[in-house]
Amino acid sequence: MRGRHPEVAVTGDLLGGFPAPVLGGAAREARMIVLGSRHLSRTAEVFSAGSLVVPVTAQARCPVVVVGDAEHISGQPPYVVAGIDDSASAAAALAFAFDEADLRGAALRVVCVWQRPLIMLDDERTALRGQRTVLSEATAGPSEKYPDVHVTHEVLTGHPVEELAQAAEHALSVVVGRRGSGGYTGMRIGSVVHGLLHRAHCPVITVPADRARHDRPRRRPYGATAR
Repeated sequence: MRGRHPEVAVTGDLLGGFPAPVLGGAAREARMIVLGSRHLSRTAEVFSAGSLVVPVTAQARCPVVVVGDAEHISGQPPYVVAGIDDSASAAAALAFAFDEADLRGAALRVVCVWQRPLIMLDDERTALRGQRTVLSEATAGPSEKYPDVHVTHEVLTGHPVEELAQAAEHALSVVVGRRGSGGYTGMRIGSVVHGLLHRAHCPVITVPADRARHDRPRRRPYGATAR
């Protein structure tokens, strides 16, 4: 690995303690954390002392990248997917995704998924129009900041996890916001994030709402091979 990236300075530490809190503490000032996924069951994620993905994703102050499939193959031309809604965490994720696409010379596919509620106050056409407005308003500012990033945005209908995973089938990564920790385990990451960590084949990047990122060094995609 060092032969492929000789310009990267690497250090190593052997620390004692439970892995998740120790790693979170060590990365308190980090730009991001990168984890590999062992695809544990949900029970193992909660009760295994060695579980990292869910607790670190929930509690980290910086963006967390989870690489699930080492042999993931990205499509050509390369693209990044951002899944957004009208939340503050989605705004942070979108800013991150624009930066990712710009760094990699990739296109950005911004996706908003509308799921039909049990009780609808408006008709479907009105609801979808509202989602398109969210997309247009969210991407207007970043598009001016990153004029070289080719952006497409679309509203999909269905289950958010399935639609986002399908949209990112051959993406370099899928970027979503996370609302932070909570619950008695301190591992509340939201059903969409949790689902993507199990379902998506590409790296999943989660971004906390209060995380700003600047002056990131240029780098290559996480373990993705161009097809």
